[in-house]
Amino acid sequence: MKTLLTLGETLACFMPEASGPLRYVTGYRMTLAGAESNLAINAAKLGIPSRWFSRLGRDEFGAFVCNRIRGEGVDCRSVVFDAEHPTGLMFKQIGAGETRVTYYRAGSAASFLAPEDITPDLFEGVGLLHLTGITPVLSESCRDAVLAAAQMARVQGIPLSFDPNIRRKLWHGTDHTPLLRQLALQSTVLLLGREEAEALFGTDDIAVLGDTAFAQGVQIIALKDGARGCTVAVPGQPALSLPPWPCHCVEPVGAGDAFNAGFLAGWLQGLSPETCGRMGAIAGAMATETPGDIEGTPTREQMEAALSGQAEIYR
Repeated sequence: MKTLLTLGETLACFMPEASGPLRYVTGYRMTLAGAESNLAINAAKLGIPSRWFSRLGRDEFGAFVCNRIRGEGVDCRSVVFDAEHPTGLMFKQIGAGETRVTYYRAGSAASFLAPEDITPDLFEGVGLLHLTGITPVLSESCRDAVLAAAQMARVQGIPLSFDPNIRRKLWHGTDHTPLLRQLALQSTVLLLGREEAEALFGTDDIAVLGDTAFAQGVQIIALKDGARGCTVAVPGQPALSLPPWPCHCVEPVGAGDAFNAGFLAGWLQGLSPETCGRMGAIAGAMATETPGDIEGTPTREQMEAALSGQAEIYR
């Protein structure tokens, strides 16, 4: 099987050991935060060869991030360590059923990602490039790097998967809607939430969205709707609505990345649109059952058991 390649910033994330305002928290657990690395890790757990690329600071946080991602079975051979700029940081604040985040990523190593970092060897053995709408809004050079990656994939005949993953907190007053719409319509696999569909295309109607996207060459759409499930559409066939996978939600952060990994794992294996959607729903639901973004996502064996309806035996 060919490799899934993704690129984007991963931050060292500090999880508080207690809920409430951080001014009262004295203990933290360090973990990762990054939509693209989440996807790479989750796909690797499902048996998909995965490669993650970014720039990290040549610091202890950068070493931690790279070691942790590589330790999950992801290829990190191309990662650039930047001696001039630090690894970005993120702090979570938990309480009252919600999670808030504070970023310290301005001027981070990843924000200096540039087109010259996108080299042909990065695409060696790659069968799918996955991009999000997070990376291109971090800086002008990041935007150009993402566009260069999409262009290189197109030249090499490599399919593109895209999730807008809209983070308006990173837009700083600039309207990035046209850029994200452009990337969405260049994709082969389009993965987005209902609110993102409304923001980019003015509709969350899968039929209307499909008319626009399929005319541009998109081959499959997964419209994510959280606890209400998802809808999968391909050209020339009725859209398929799939229910959510039952779970006990602890924290919803990371569910979308896990859904994407499950869906793309199915797609890369040539499975049916329905099975891809079911795999996405299972992975997304399991991700919510732990506080971290990746800790709860399924392995290949767990996914196969869930698809077949088998209960996992713990004793």
